Amino acid sequence: MEIVLIVIVIAAVALLVVRSKKNSAAAAETALADAKADARQSIERLGGQVYNLIGTDTPSKQALADASERNIAAGSQIDQATTPEQARLAKQTALEGLYYIRAARLAMGMDPGPEVQGIDGQQQAGRVTEDRTVDFEGREVAASPDPSERTPNYYPGGRVAGRPVPAGWYSEPWWRPALVAGAWGMGSMFLFSAMFSGMAGVPDDTAAGGDAGAEDGGMGDEGNDLGGDSDYGSIDDGGGDGLFGDGGFGDLF
Repeated sequence: MEIVLIVIVIAAVALLVVRSKKNSAAAAETALADAKADARQSIERLGGQVYNLIGTDTPSKQALADASERNIAAGSQIDQATTPEQARLAKQTALEGLYYIRAARLAMGMDPGPEVQGIDGQQQAGRVTEDRTVDFEGREVAASPDPSERTPNYYPGGRVAGRPVPAGWYSEPWWRPALVAGAWGMGSMFLFSAMFSGMAGVPDDTAAGGDAGAEDGGMGDEGNDLGGDSDYGSIDDGGGDGLFGDGGFGDLF
């Protein structure tokens, strides 16, 4: 009799374990499906804008090119996503693309359209609130809150290789080498200080260059930043500290 009871208890425990595993697997599948569906809403919204807008000047054309790049990247990322976090990163890529769409529309004098959910690191990075020009590595680098032929390169704000880059319009995408290499050059602290020190829309720590560890080549918390020209086709090169979640900048975009 005792042996029978032991067998029954073991069988009951085994059944509970099997059911628990099945329930966990079902919950994980549901979470992934929900995350993918949420991401696809932003990706589809981005795709519709990319294919319906044509730039009329250099800033709008550049912003739309960046939006198109994010659209392709987000589509690739969502196809590869096997976890809710990977799906979230795909959404972050799409949201960044939508900021480029808003920038392009503003550059063309159009209504920017609906607000866009904030992206990771955006609030901490701040935004350009005045025109600045600095000499950096033998060339002039300009920043402005407004698009122009002189500042045609938009960035929606976020973290690149562990450092916050303020939202604004720039004469060149000076953050791109750090994005590709995963680390900032030795002169980057000077650029941050000269460009953003004392600027009303930029937090003091951002103006000081953000995380000091990034100077040493570390990726910081931007291991897969979405803010530039890295290989967006891979999940490992997905969302920024992302690439999207700290809140937007209201009417700026």
